[in-house]
Amino acid sequence: QVQLVESGGGLVQAGGSLRLSCAASGRTFSSYAMGWFRQAPGKEREFVAAIRWIGISTYYADSVKGRFTISRDNAKNTLYLQMNSLKPEDTAVYYCAAYGRYYSGPFDVTGKVDSWGQGTQVTVSS
Repeated sequence: QVQLVESGGGLVQAGGSLRLSCAASGRTFSSYAMGWFRQAPGKEREFVAAIRWIGISTYYADSVKGRFTISRDNAKNTLYLQMNSLKPEDTAVYYCAAYGRYYSGPFDVTGKVDSWGQGTQVTVSS
């Protein structure tokens, strides 16, 4: 399993931007499909975005499509989530997720995640 540590959360006004980072341990990061999930108070954890291990294919929840961009830098063992045009309903704890090596989907199922980060809080004020 990979160890995951998120950073970059914070408080931002509606319409603003944030970039989340997820630092992964281990020499096999490049072979893992990676993703982001989020969990708002009183709600279930939900899928946000995912990227295949080769980094070409990306997948997004409809609620963030066109506003969020997932990317990875395999040389730095780091996953990113660029969040633009943030809305109050984006407020949640955001979790970095590692699926299995060479995993090809589905990506929107929490049960398919092998490793989770500790989460980082994102708060969007109106």
